[in-house]
Amino acid sequence: MSAGIFCLLFVHLNAQNEPAKDTTAVQTASEKPTLQSYSKYDFVPGEKVIFFDDFTETAVGDFPPNWNTNASGEIVTTNLYPGNWFKMTGEGSIVIDEGIKLPENYTIEYEVIAFQKEEDNNNFEFGFYLYSADDPKDLNEGGAVPGNKGGIKMNFGYRATYSAYDETGYTISGEKDDAVMESGKKYRLSFWVQKTRLRVYFNQVKIFDLPKVFKAGFQCNQMRFELWESATPLITNFRIAAGMPDMRNKLMTDGKLVTYGIYFDVNKDVVKPESYGTLKEIAKILNEVPDVKVKIVGHTDADGQDAANLDLSKRRAASVKAELARTFGVNADRLITDGMGESQPVAPNDTPVNKALNRRVEFIKM
Repeated sequence: MSAGIFCLLFVHLNAQNEPAKDTTAVQTASEKPTLQSYSKYDFVPGEKVIFFDDFTETAVGDFPPNWNTNASGEIVTTNLYPGNWFKMTGEGSIVIDEGIKLPENYTIEYEVIAFQKEEDNNNFEFGFYLYSADDPKDLNEGGAVPGNKGGIKMNFGYRATYSAYDETGYTISGEKDDAVMESGKKYRLSFWVQKTRLRVYFNQVKIFDLPKVFKAGFQCNQMRFELWESATPLITNFRIAAGMPDMRNKLMTDGKLVTYGIYFDVNKDVVKPESYGTLKEIAKILNEVPDVKVKIVGHTDADGQDAANLDLSKRRAASVKAELARTFGVNADRLITDGMGESQPVAPNDTPVNKALNRRVEFIKM
C-alpha cells in the first residue's frame, strides 16, 4: 500500500448480508489542537440553531432522512473519532431534503474526514455549494451551476477554491493552495455569512473573506455536497445557526446571554478550541466591566442519566470559568458556576435540532 493512502473501509455483514456495523478505519490522529492554537480564530456562530444533524438518530448503514441524493451514502462509525458519520459515496449531489430558507446572517459548521478513492490520485476533492434555487428539491436545477438565482461553489481537498456566480454567469473566483486536506484526517469547516459577505474557515484559519460575494438581497435556500470520482467525504455535527449574536446587549441589558458557541465533545467537560472566538468576545465584555459578577450555567439535553447530566453540566461550567480566567485574564473571583443538567430545556428533547438548542451555556448578570 502506498504511503499516501490513510483510510480503509471495513463493512461487516451478517449472515443475511445485511449491514451489522460499518466501521471506517482512519489514520492515527496527530496531537490535538489547544485553545491557544486558535488565538486568531474570530468565528462566532449564529445565536439560534435552526438545523442540526449529528446522525445519532439514524442507524448505521442507513441513509439519513433529513437529506436527499442522486448519488449514495450511509451512516458509519470510525475507529478513531466518536459518533456517527455520514459517508457520501458515488458521483452526484447530496442536499438537505427540503432545502432551507436562510436569513441574511447565518453560520454553517461541520466536521469532515475526506479520503481519496484511488491510491495514485492525491488530487482528491469534494464540493460544497451555497445557492438560491427556484425549486430547492430539484437536484438538477442549473446543472453544474446549481440554482437559477446565483450562489457560490467551493471545493475542498488537495486545495480550497471558490467560484461565485449570479444570473448572468460567474462573477469572482479564487483558490488557496495551502488549505490542504490529508486523506483520513479530520477537519472543521466553518462558513459565516453576513448579508453580502462570506468568510470561510479551514480549522482555525480564515482562508477566504469575500465582502461582496453575494448581491444585496440574495437569499440562500439550499446547499449541497458535490461528489466526483476522486474523494469520499464523511461529515458529522452539521449545524446551521441564524442571526448575529449581540452579546453585549444580551448580557449587560437583558441580563442573560445564551450561547451555543462553546463546544464540548460528547460526555466531556474540556472546552474545545473552536470555542475561542465566542470566549474571546465574552471575555472582552467582562474585562470592560470589571465590577460586574456573572454566573455561568451549563445545560445538557436529556440523553443519558439525570445525575450524570447534572454533574456534566456543572463540570462544563467550571471549565468555561477556568478558560476565561486562564486564557483571557478574566478575574475568576467574579465568576460563579452552576449546572442544571437536563432540568431546564428550552425545547422538547425530540429532534437533533431541539437537543442542540438544549445544549447551551448561559451567562447571567448578578
